[in-house]
Amino acid sequence: PGSCRPKNTGRLQFVHFLSPPGAPELMRAFEGSAAAAGRGLPRWGWRLCLAHRFAERRKPYQASDVSAADAVKHLGLALRYFRWWYRKTRVEKKHPFINLFNSQPLRQIYGCPLGGFGGGTITRGWRGDFCRWQLNPGLYHYKTVIADQFTVCLRRKGQTVYQQVLSIEKPSRLQEWNWGFCGHYAFYHALYPRAWAVYQLPGQDVVLTCRQVSPIIPHDYQDTSLPVGAFLWDVENQSGEDMEVSLMFTFQNGTESKGDRSGGHWNEPFCLEKDGRCVRGVLLHHCLPVNPYTLAISAREKAGTTVTHLTTFNPAGTGQGVWQDLLADGKLASPPGEPQAPQEGVAQRGQGGSKRPGALTCKELPSLVRYTRFFGSRGDACPALSHYTLSCYQAWEEKIEAWQRPILENSDLPPWYKSAIFNELYFLADGGTLWVELQPEDPAAALGASLGLSQHLAVLKEYGRFAYLEGQEYLMYNTYDVHFYASFALAMLWPKLELSLQYDMAAAILSEDTRLRMYLMSGQTAQVKLRNVVPHDIGEPDDEPWQHLNAYLIHDTAAWKDLNLKFVLQVYRDYYLTKDSAYLRDMWPVCQAVMESELKFDKDGDGLIENSGFADQTYDAWVVTGASSYCGSLWLAALSMMCQMAQLLGEEDARQTYSAILAKGTAAFEKLLWNGKYYNYDSSNSTSSDSIMSDQLAGQWFLRACGLGEGKSEVFPQSHVLSALKTIFERNVMGFSQGTMGAVNGMRPSGVPDRSSVQSDEVWVGVVYALAATMIQEGLVQEGFRTAEGCYRTVWERLGMAFQTPEAYCQRRVYRSLAYMRPLSIWSMQLALERRAAGETRAPPASSEASDPPIAVSP
Repeated sequence: PGSCRPKNTGRLQFVHFLSPPGAPELMRAFEGSAAAAGRGLPRWGWRLCLAHRFAERRKPYQASDVSAADAVKHLGLALRYFRWWYRKTRVEKKHPFINLFNSQPLRQIYGCPLGGFGGGTITRGWRGDFCRWQLNPGLYHYKTVIADQFTVCLRRKGQTVYQQVLSIEKPSRLQEWNWGFCGHYAFYHALYPRAWAVYQLPGQDVVLTCRQVSPIIPHDYQDTSLPVGAFLWDVENQSGEDMEVSLMFTFQNGTESKGDRSGGHWNEPFCLEKDGRCVRGVLLHHCLPVNPYTLAISAREKAGTTVTHLTTFNPAGTGQGVWQDLLADGKLASPPGEPQAPQEGVAQRGQGGSKRPGALTCKELPSLVRYTRFFGSRGDACPALSHYTLSCYQAWEEKIEAWQRPILENSDLPPWYKSAIFNELYFLADGGTLWVELQPEDPAAALGASLGLSQHLAVLKEYGRFAYLEGQEYLMYNTYDVHFYASFALAMLWPKLELSLQYDMAAAILSEDTRLRMYLMSGQTAQVKLRNVVPHDIGEPDDEPWQHLNAYLIHDTAAWKDLNLKFVLQVYRDYYLTKDSAYLRDMWPVCQAVMESELKFDKDGDGLIENSGFADQTYDAWVVTGASSYCGSLWLAALSMMCQMAQLLGEEDARQTYSAILAKGTAAFEKLLWNGKYYNYDSSNSTSSDSIMSDQLAGQWFLRACGLGEGKSEVFPQSHVLSALKTIFERNVMGFSQGTMGAVNGMRPSGVPDRSSVQSDEVWVGVVYALAATMIQEGLVQEGFRTAEGCYRTVWERLGMAFQTPEAYCQRRVYRSLAYMRPLSIWSMQLALERRAAGETRAPPASSEASDPPIAVSP
């Protein structure tokens, strides 16, 4: 406990409760005074009262939502999937890459996750519960552990006058505890990687502010990898009397999963004094047969603050012992003696303190995870991690504030955007993320050089290998057709991780897996991985990522039309942002190889590739035949970028070759798809071929993001681009749900959504953010913000999908794939805004200047 003297509260008259415009609905139930606005909260972010309840409930897309026509059409797929699913889950005892029989229900409870990249995450919900666990990267456990709580104890004149669990829940266990904090007197504010919970204690004239911090810092490749989080408590005493304040943190050794029942888990206290700082805490050793881990909870002890602990109590009981222990004197017993191993492997501890930070740290896979480079791989890093966290959190916050300040203080940006741009970044940590050190026995250690990737080994040695899931329900790492959208976040904030990922992808492109397998959609057998073709993904969590590619087996993605092109586009975009000439030299022959593979899809030699009459691109349930606006625009953009790269590298023959194909392809694209207002979905003359696709200008989006697409590098006529975007805004955005839900993927010219497939009438959040960026790039700034705002309002404010932004939702009833990678594309909006503010020209950065010499190509 620490002493908390009354403060001069006169300054509080200047503190106003700030609720971002658009968020009053989420805060309407808050009944606290203006003085309860908390300490140090930013003005902008996602804020809601703990008494809030989301009125609208939705369910995941399930078999019962499939139309009769689609059910008949895909009966073979259903039968093949069921056989595969049974073998995978019942025989092999593994997680399927997509579990169509066990979609996650919508839990409208999540808040900012704790932890850096690659060491697992723990999510604390906005109501204060620890409720989503990813301690084994890539595998999730959804369970609220009721014993994991903060409790406050107030003492005046040597007597306890108030003791309360800071939770609005009223559970059936631990009944001796004082549950049911009034949610009307607390609120939550999130601006990732930080979050604030503010509690106005009724009748006590005390306001508590709990600030949660994770070390997510752009361009920092050490601290961002740390599996830690800190809680910082501020106590405001407005009562006029001295008081002692104790804060107890109880945390269960286990997540109430099957692994808890194995027993043998144990806890022990620790103390680490270093550099004049003393940190005390408890280590929670969770002794699983596979991937055991240790968690630590700790606090810094200094003058005026005492840290006490218990190593064990029964979380399934009434909790009377620990409650009365704290109630008696505001302290815990801190029993001496040996570490204690409870009977069922479940244990708790608590700590007391006032205005002192506590750290939650975890370690996982010590021989692999990135942070072990800095803290060792012997499995004993928790005390050192705790001490480092409690020594560095202030510096982390200063760096986070400096990074976020230009956006938050920009009055030209709408308030919702300031929340979305940072809060959507949660997925980079909580997306099943792997960030591992390159091992000496890893085949990649020698592979890169043998494939001509001169910098491959150096990049992996320096920055490690990075992978994240397509989604928390779609368990495939670095799904490349989706990473295409999400990659802007990495490329802008942690560009070395993007380059590392790209080098691994290049090596995968040049590799081959000759094993045969059956694909579920067609029922046909084909090779797992062809050489010189971009894989769909680099594996799944239950297997060996980077070694066993293409966990996805619905389609044979060697026949997909977008994957190869997206590699070329990202290579040039990465070079454009990093100016890394060695990277460009390494990637040039790989780009040539995938473009050569792609050329076979131009069946008629008109310079434009054709789709093959099935869902052969990222819209993997939306059939496309012949020339298409989506794949066609990507193809032409890739050709344009190949011309740019060839010129930069002094490859004149290659430049002329690609330039000639581009000229033919552009003419064919305009002839076959332009209808006077927009580009048709495809050239098949089917009943839906003239649908208005919101993603029809994906190629132009990437061109303009790289300073191309205008002037000498124009591919799509500017007048056509503007006409198409205005049509999309009028029909797919404003003509869909009165413009309140973003852009529907496909809209018929008659003004009704395209229902020719299960995906054409969905809204894909990541695609909408990319579309908004495209509009901003073309000068349609207000239209871009209006388009993206519909998604933010729907997901974060209406449907309660905070920190689990889905891949898709429909106008009514259903959503699909919670917590998805693609919405990270919102950072392409930020790139468009930054380039616009800087007044950058959209001409090619190098080819427009005759004085710029070509980059020398290594022999």
